[in-house]
Amino acid sequence: MNRLTRLTLAAVAAAGFSSAAFAKPETYVIDGSHTFPRFSYSHLGFSTQLSRFDKTSGKVVLDKEAKTGSVDVTIDMKSVNTGYPVFNGHIQGADFFDTAKFPTATFKSTKVVFDGDQPTAVEGNLTIKGVTKPVTLTLSSFTNKEHPMLKKDAIGANASVKIKRTEFNAGKYAPYVGDDVTIDIALEAIRE
Repeated sequence: MNRLTRLTLAAVAAAGFSSAAFAKPETYVIDGSHTFPRFSYSHLGFSTQLSRFDKTSGKVVLDKEAKTGSVDVTIDMKSVNTGYPVFNGHIQGADFFDTAKFPTATFKSTKVVFDGDQPTAVEGNLTIKGVTKPVTLTLSSFTNKEHPMLKKDAIGANASVKIKRTEFNAGKYAPYVGDDVTIDIALEAIRE
């Protein structure tokens, strides 16, 4: 093999390795019409109540080659939907969400955990009522494929975490109204 052929093959191989090593992270914008954080808790031991937030925004960055990513979510706490308008107003009061002072809650990731090619958990900081605590969201599903209607790359995930509301200064009536709150997030996002 002559010297020119060896140099050409070496350059092609180097280009292939460098493009894999420097794969571009892709940014996905959260689809607010298909992303709904829900929360559930025990109500006086009688039933498990389930409510949701109707307005969520943010971005997800995913680098499939490097198996890294980030998640940045903002929840409009005034969009709480308990299914009962009077209770929507009550739960926004100072004893619970205090939306007059803290209109949003946020989750900002510190690490996305992968098992092979699939993300399985997202570690990060959850801020509610100005209190920030580290949490780990466990993913029960994750999908990355072309959106059949938009014809763009999209991701979808379902994640959950359990918190204690007393740790976020929202503990009125605990333990009668459950302190343990499960947060489930159904998320869809479209690549920019």
